Amino acid sequence: MELIEEQPWEKRREFLALNPAATLPVYVDDSMRALCGPAVLMEFLDETHGVLKRDRRLFAEDPFQRAEIRRLTEWFLAKMEQDVTRPLVRERVYKLQMTAAQGGGAPDSKALRTARSNIRQHMKYLSWLAGSRPWLAGDRLTYADLAAAACISVLDYLGEIDWAETPIAKEWYQRLKSRPSFRPLLAERVRGLTPVSHYADLDF
Repeated sequence: MELIEEQPWEKRREFLALNPAATLPVYVDDSMRALCGPAVLMEFLDETHGVLKRDRRLFAEDPFQRAEIRRLTEWFLAKMEQDVTRPLVRERVYKLQMTAAQGGGAPDSKALRTARSNIRQHMKYLSWLAGSRPWLAGDRLTYADLAAAACISVLDYLGEIDWAETPIAKEWYQRLKSRPSFRPLLAERVRGLTPVSHYADLDF
């Protein structure tokens, strides 16, 4: 699999042909068929590979548990994304790469304050989930954990999380960071932006 960096705000014609919504991620197979959006990719991977994984499957067999996985996945990839991750990334990352005509420039301090205020509520909910279940959606690791980790990893990279306030969430995230499949993600870097010193540490 080849990873390609895409700047969605540029709205390239070729990219819009793959995904008119101009959102990421987009997966393109060898036949140039495109799958757009994390939820769509999650379902596709489960249907094509998950059923063969048995106890390592990232979806549950029970319909109600599957619904809970979907609910939490949407919570983190839609609600937390809207409340916290998207505005912080836009203000602290994207604006550094955008031209003035594209909306680049100095960060909006009001947007930053609002997003940072919202972090606390989402971290409280994450802590409650992590403290009441072995994994966020139940007894085993699922797509809900990966969705939450995607948000948390971005925020942690930017140094936006006060881990001292959320020890239960920290313990959950440490377990995810320690998984071999997660480690390559911790090695990735945003061009021109250094992560906080503990970002790649498994015991932070």
